[in-house]
Amino acid sequence: MKIHNIKSILPAAMMCLAVGSIASSCTGDLNTSPINSNIVQTFDQAAVFAKLYSSLAVSGQQGPSGEGDLNVDDEGMAGFYRLMWNMEELPTDEAACTWTDNGTPELDINSWTSSNAIVGNMYSRCTYDITMCNHFLDNTSDTDESESTTDLSKDTKHERAEARFLRVLNYYYLLDFFGNVPFSTTVMTTNPPRIERAALYRWMVEELKTIQGNMYAAKAAAYGRADVVADYFLLSRLYLNSAVYTGTEDKANWDSAAIYAKKVIDSGYKLASKYEYLFEADNGYGDGSVNDATNEIIFPIQQDGVKTNSYSGSLFLIASTHNSDMPSWGSTEGWAGNRARYNLLEKFFPNGLTTTDESTLTSGLATLAGDSRALFFGKDRTQKMASLTTFKNGFSVTKWTNLRADGQSTSDTKFTDTDIPLFRTAEAYLTYAEALTRANGGVATQTAIDAVNVVRERAGTTVLTSLTLDQILDERCREFYFEGQRRTDLIRFGYFGGTNQFLWEWKGGSISGTTFDSHYNLYPIPDADLNANSNLTQNSGY
Repeated sequence: MKIHNIKSILPAAMMCLAVGSIASSCTGDLNTSPINSNIVQTFDQAAVFAKLYSSLAVSGQQGPSGEGDLNVDDEGMAGFYRLMWNMEELPTDEAACTWTDNGTPELDINSWTSSNAIVGNMYSRCTYDITMCNHFLDNTSDTDESESTTDLSKDTKHERAEARFLRVLNYYYLLDFFGNVPFSTTVMTTNPPRIERAALYRWMVEELKTIQGNMYAAKAAAYGRADVVADYFLLSRLYLNSAVYTGTEDKANWDSAAIYAKKVIDSGYKLASKYEYLFEADNGYGDGSVNDATNEIIFPIQQDGVKTNSYSGSLFLIASTHNSDMPSWGSTEGWAGNRARYNLLEKFFPNGLTTTDESTLTSGLATLAGDSRALFFGKDRTQKMASLTTFKNGFSVTKWTNLRADGQSTSDTKFTDTDIPLFRTAEAYLTYAEALTRANGGVATQTAIDAVNVVRERAGTTVLTSLTLDQILDERCREFYFEGQRRTDLIRFGYFGGTNQFLWEWKGGSISGTTFDSHYNLYPIPDADLNANSNLTQNSGY
């Protein structure tokens, strides 16, 4: 069952946590009175609950454009996943974009400011989504959460737990990107206070633990809705990055990361039989297709070419990585934007790539690499980027498509059916391995090695007999490239901003790579919100 976008205009009195790039359904002066005092405000629980999920998938109320959630010039740039992906991928050794607008070039070369449009829109998107969660929770606060029901139309207990989970999810991205942010668990009529990063981390951990008993059991929720395994998964991510978020390395947190990752591994979710199934158009259907990706996908952002049209979801991932000279990708859209930096190719071809065979460069690079995850197109491309603004400088990435594994037609020729696997089981295996290794002083146990090999065996590549932390980082790159995780991983390993020897092409704006200041490990609080909320202070260095 797919959850499709239900159009719902939230009440005009619903307030935003932030007013930078303010949500269109909120009043700009934080006045809580309805715009029209003669209108009686009503709360439609089903519609608002659906919006909590659909706001991850679409950018507004009318499909790809019109009545956008945020007041921005280009609504397609203001969707959750597109914004998150740009901020996680473009400043790293994995991806670079040819486009020269909306703050993209600054992300490519690690030189953004507090007026960057992508940064500002991500901040506003998360605070908008949090406010919607607060609105839902405020209006269902009289529910007896100790009562359970099998009537899904009256399942407020589970809905409230899921709303709290989604609120934590949005706070997670604020925590990771911005650090010290405005915080509220209710819709406020005044500016919310600022919470320190470590305190927000602790609140999130406790909130996720608190709601576990009210979440659906593993695989008991409808596909697309969060179950208790999604809760375990997010806890494992938080614990793994705890040293970054709290400033203190604590073995107990690595132990906890391993414990919750193991809960995910043992939950009944398992790896899809083929890696490429995870990024194809029938990855979320479970309709008899050979594609078994739903075995692995714990929490998707659902897409449908007819019912959830958006320029910010999987269409962005698919169209931005393709051009007309490439094999079919299942959509008429080919935007020639994002492609692989040379450093990503090196993860699959550490001894260099010298082939000039056209068929290999077109569709045989995975075979040449001995790794089914090496999904690249190299015909008429250069491996290295002499220019950031030339699409054919850098190999194209063919990982994401709108083609079905069973060869059947998709629901639309333009907009995509491919769900985004935001949480998937493979990550739990690599988190488990890393957490065990960190807790053991950097020495990998056989259990950690075995966990990594589960993922490598699915890829058809050689198994490891020993393991280092850097090898785990490389494995995460091979497994999750172009999925919106790389910046967070590099920061956790100390390889992003600051003094380190981990370089990539165009890092810091130098074609051969150079260091950039450590203050870029956090994004800036947008200027508009600083001006509107005196409780906030700018992150150091901006």
